[in-house]
Amino acid sequence: MNPLRIAVTGLNATDNPAPGVPVIRALRAASPSCEIVGLAYDALDPGNYMSEIADHVYLMPFPSHGAEMLLDRLRYVQERTPLDVLLPTLDAELPAYLKIQGALREMGIRMFLPSEEQLKLRSKARLHELRDKYGIEVPSAVALSDSSPIHKLDREMKFPVMVKGQFYDAHIAYSPMEVEAHFQRLRSKWGVPVVVQEFVSGEELDIVAVGDGQGGLVGSVAMRKMQLTDKGKAWGGITIHDARLAAFVEKTMAAIRWRGPCELEVMKSHDNGKLYLLEINPRFPAWVYLSVAAGCNLPWAAVQLALGEKVPPMPVAPAGVMFLRHSFDQICDFSDYKALTTQGELHCS
Repeated sequence: MNPLRIAVTGLNATDNPAPGVPVIRALRAASPSCEIVGLAYDALDPGNYMSEIADHVYLMPFPSHGAEMLLDRLRYVQERTPLDVLLPTLDAELPAYLKIQGALREMGIRMFLPSEEQLKLRSKARLHELRDKYGIEVPSAVALSDSSPIHKLDREMKFPVMVKGQFYDAHIAYSPMEVEAHFQRLRSKWGVPVVVQEFVSGEELDIVAVGDGQGGLVGSVAMRKMQLTDKGKAWGGITIHDARLAAFVEKTMAAIRWRGPCELEVMKSHDNGKLYLLEINPRFPAWVYLSVAAGCNLPWAAVQLALGEKVPPMPVAPAGVMFLRHSFDQICDFSDYKALTTQGELHCS
């Protein structure tokens, strides 16, 4: 019987790492015999060359090139190294993967992703609907498709505010002029809408979770950031256990019936102690390997769900498990880089 072969995207591992490498580490921890196919967007992604990460690497077209080009490339991959499961790990990929998931299923490739409606509902522009429909506290927000309403914002919202791109990036702004500057940068980088969100002062808590698509929570791990990069990304963190936060997560996942992995960003207000849902990121975060250390291997649970297996609810993760990220020089053979850039694929012997 051939080993289970799993494809994982997002092999960038710089100071703002993608989730692919830690997801693969989690899969290796659960099933050392599985075979991993890395789907990379850049030949310089460090994860392409890390030992014991990917057995095969293929360069992929960027999501902006469209679903058909992605499907054509995956047909080629499937002919060379037949896949059983595919785990996309980047926000921007998901719309294209949702469009082709039927075709992939016919090819024998299984995924476990949120629905298109769930993906739209968790968008920053529609997050307020969770408060209106389900009573989940979220900060007030305005979605901007052009800059004309910006000059009126100081009459509608209290400054400072957060200015967020539709996929990534968030910046604090203290005046309409700063909102305008961030709007122009984020629009050119990620398109519209750009979301201006009420600023909530408090303690940020992050939760990685997997939902079963029926309102059930397969497992979750909450952590508090201990170290930040200059981009505000976690460079160190510690697991926490808070009964009120756990109930908030269960309520949110049940309300939206989330299917697959996600990261919830929650702010605990300094003013009133309330929990506010800031974002739902529709994929694993880059710190997901902490879930393995906390006894809840969530990437492996996602694979099991994609295969149609029943996964019982995971145990409560203990508090006090830490991670500290570090950087090191990845030594590569130029012949491997050459193979990836000229042939678009790399196979470990």
